Amino acid sequence: MAKIASFGAYVPLYRLAREQMANAWGVPAVPGERAVANADEDSLTMAVAAGTDCLAGIDPSTIDGLYFATTTAPYDEKQCAGVIAAALDMRTDINTADFTGSLRAATTALRAAADAVDSGSASSILVVSADCRLAEPESMWEQMLGDGAGAVLISKQGPATLRGFHSTAGEQVGVWRRSDDRYIRSFEAKAETRYGYIKSAVEAGKAVLENENVAPGDLAKGVITAGDPRSGWKVAGSLGLDNDKLEDTLFMSVGNPGAPLVLMMLAGALEGAKAGDKLLVINNGDGADGFLVELEEDFAPAPGRKGLAGHLLRKRDLPTYTAYASFRKLMKREEVDPRGSAVTYWRDINIVLNFHGGRCTKCGAVLYPIPRVCEECATKDEIEEIKLAKTGSVFTFTLDHLEAGKYVSVPVPRLVLDLEGGGRVFLSMTDGDPEEVKIGMSAEIIFRRLHEGSSFHNYYWKCRPVPEAAS
Repeated sequence: MAKIASFGAYVPLYRLAREQMANAWGVPAVPGERAVANADEDSLTMAVAAGTDCLAGIDPSTIDGLYFATTTAPYDEKQCAGVIAAALDMRTDINTADFTGSLRAATTALRAAADAVDSGSASSILVVSADCRLAEPESMWEQMLGDGAGAVLISKQGPATLRGFHSTAGEQVGVWRRSDDRYIRSFEAKAETRYGYIKSAVEAGKAVLENENVAPGDLAKGVITAGDPRSGWKVAGSLGLDNDKLEDTLFMSVGNPGAPLVLMMLAGALEGAKAGDKLLVINNGDGADGFLVELEEDFAPAPGRKGLAGHLLRKRDLPTYTAYASFRKLMKREEVDPRGSAVTYWRDINIVLNFHGGRCTKCGAVLYPIPRVCEECATKDEIEEIKLAKTGSVFTFTLDHLEAGKYVSVPVPRLVLDLEGGGRVFLSMTDGDPEEVKIGMSAEIIFRRLHEGSSFHNYYWKCRPVPEAAS
């Protein structure tokens, strides 16, 4: 049977207190805060971050497929899973697919991955999910949403077994967004919760428990997605599951991220799970999916994996609602259209997406981008392609007040990094305070959206500071 071999999560650095959002519009505030993706982040870059977290200590070349689940794909017509696989430096002879159109997309992708592993068509598939949903300004939805990503590696081998998949389908009242809508829409919240969410979630949960002959008391955790904690409690009560066994819905700390919520909650549950535990997972969205996760052994710590807990600890407060509005481009203004080249993108995909460098076979120098002539010994066409490390330290830097052709009051740090294992790269910094940049500072390299030149999403690598405690 298909198993979970690893898991990961990603929560953006920035948080915005819901009180700040309420004060901006003079409306009541929902308690807590929400996670906010940076201006250079989207569902694709967050999926790469969650996938990187999940694959900590695992060779990406051993994975046979990648499934990406989202309702906010950067493209309506272009597969995102292939881009994510390239950024994770996976093989090209793998199966990639996008799952979308429903908040249940992540568990749909997970079940498809489990079926592929069970059938023998793949030995392992990475399932990543991310969303960056937008709600109409001033609405309550704007406060309740949040951004994030989750990932699981489905394999023939692993500490946890997947059992008892059951799904319910059918049209139901719930959140929707048409192809020409920028913001999500909904009807009356109570009707959606009672006749849409609770009904289908309870039906799926009961079917799993009955089919697998598991009593509610046998469960160590209930991973039940919900738009708010109270709705999840009602589902748990109908299933006979105590509220103290419910995994945190992340409503107070992240908000409702949509499709990836189930994988983020599952990551949180697996971080504290132990051998013998049974987890009931229920995910809702135009119906519901349910299944059991049973641990045969503990998950071993993975060096380099932050997990959900690590990402929740690492955060920075956005000072104002205006900063959030700027990130999400809620205010219209003239934009510089930088140039992009599809030919260059295709030609240099191993440099741009795979983040490969070159090593001179004569003198051993590590170089980026990959040249034909070694900069150290001038040997020609003796460069072998290698993977570069994603961590390094600052060799030198500058603080640039010009960004996209206009002056910015907060400078953008441009860093020259010496990579671990060799090589030197020049990258822009994000998710950090320019005043804290210094020579020798540790930094990690992350995948971000660079610009929208030529009406195309141009992705590339940036860097961000590594907290001193982590380094």
